[in-house]
Amino acid sequence: MRPLKIFLKRPLVVSAIAAITLVLAACGGTADPTTSSSSPSQSQNNAAATPAQTADRVAPTEAANPEATVTSPTASVSSNTQQNTQDADPIPTPAAVSALTSDSKEPAETKEPANAAAPANSAIAATGQVGGAVGDLAPEFLGISNWINSQPLVMEELKGNVVLIDFWTYTCVNCIRTFPYLKEWNDKYKDSGLVIVGVHTPEFEFEKVTENVVLSARDYNLDWPIAQDNDFGTWSAYSNRFWPAKYLVDAEGVVRYTHFGEGAYVETEEQIRALLEESGKSLQEIEISTAEEPEADSRAFSADPTTRITREIYGGFRRNSAPQGVYVAHVEYYEAPSQTLDYIDPGDHQNQFMYLQGLWTNGDEKLKHARETQDFSDYIALNFFATSVNAVINPEGGPPFDVQVTIDGRPLTTEEAGADMIIEGGRSFFIVDEPRLYEVVALPEFGDHELKLSANSPDFAFFAFTFGAYRTGP
Repeated sequence: MRPLKIFLKRPLVVSAIAAITLVLAACGGTADPTTSSSSPSQSQNNAAATPAQTADRVAPTEAANPEATVTSPTASVSSNTQQNTQDADPIPTPAAVSALTSDSKEPAETKEPANAAAPANSAIAATGQVGGAVGDLAPEFLGISNWINSQPLVMEELKGNVVLIDFWTYTCVNCIRTFPYLKEWNDKYKDSGLVIVGVHTPEFEFEKVTENVVLSARDYNLDWPIAQDNDFGTWSAYSNRFWPAKYLVDAEGVVRYTHFGEGAYVETEEQIRALLEESGKSLQEIEISTAEEPEADSRAFSADPTTRITREIYGGFRRNSAPQGVYVAHVEYYEAPSQTLDYIDPGDHQNQFMYLQGLWTNGDEKLKHARETQDFSDYIALNFFATSVNAVINPEGGPPFDVQVTIDGRPLTTEEAGADMIIEGGRSFFIVDEPRLYEVVALPEFGDHELKLSANSPDFAFFAFTFGAYRTGP
């Protein structure tokens, strides 16, 4: 992907940074606490999804306006927000502010598929079109660079089966949370005519590497066919926007049901069963799952964006410079891309943003540590509200290295540590040896804490934080 060359003027950034404080205070009660602007609303989606721990990922877009409004606080923000916003660009709308708990960027010039789902066992008014809307003929797999676990598949040749198309990318925590359900459906129904096809459409450049996707599929025990959609060919054919996204196709090749994001697992399984039975399969000996769907802590969906679950936070300049971005709370970060600066952490961290200490380079997709240190003096810090914290990190081809983690100024305990953490010698750390999502924090209950990640290695490339609000899992 080409870098987004946006040069934000310092006065604009400062004024917009100040404006966001006023917006946060003014718009606290506008959003539905169970949804966010990145996920389809209940009227758009075919089911009322269980509130996800974090908003479902949406594909990025490049900002068209080189003077795009920046909506982030920083330590330089005065408490007199009215004074500081006099010369600011227009304050974002309440809908835009809800993006503080979401990643609401969408690809340019794409449309959202119509999702007025009909029951799987009812008549479908075929649209006669090829696309991802209910009633459309399912598109062929387009622009696939490689197939994993399978020879190349053709939708036309899959007719007679019920096909579940699952768009995902391997560092997406929302996708990862759906894997147990996909595996259960595959185990239960593959002999009855269900074919799951994972369409892996990457968010970051390193996710285009076949070896990385293969390793991820192996680690998560995903044994169904996976198509590498590196150029977004199949994604575009379905007019898709979300990770994860599911399109259920009947035996005649017609899209009969869609669901975007996490949740609605029982409903999705009911739709799978209905389409299989419609095609003549008997499922009398296969029981539908009765497991309760995960429930997020209600505090995660507070009307106050300063205390609700922390949004997904990105390190790269392209995401930060987009109108709905701005994750790094330092004005100087936005002066130019690919610059190396010595940052000073101002302290007084606010939820929804991250703060830097030391020498860092703001790359297109990543924030990279720009020197070798000996004492973990350079770090990324944030104040977060969640039960779990995950970090997408790439070792950039160098040798494995430690990332030291502290919470509230001390090492994590075993009761607070995510699956990738090591607690020993009075330290809490994880080892970065491949580009992936690392499970860092897993707290017993929802709350707010200070987090710091630091590494001595100059190969430390940070891409994103994601957060959760379930009592278990990433």
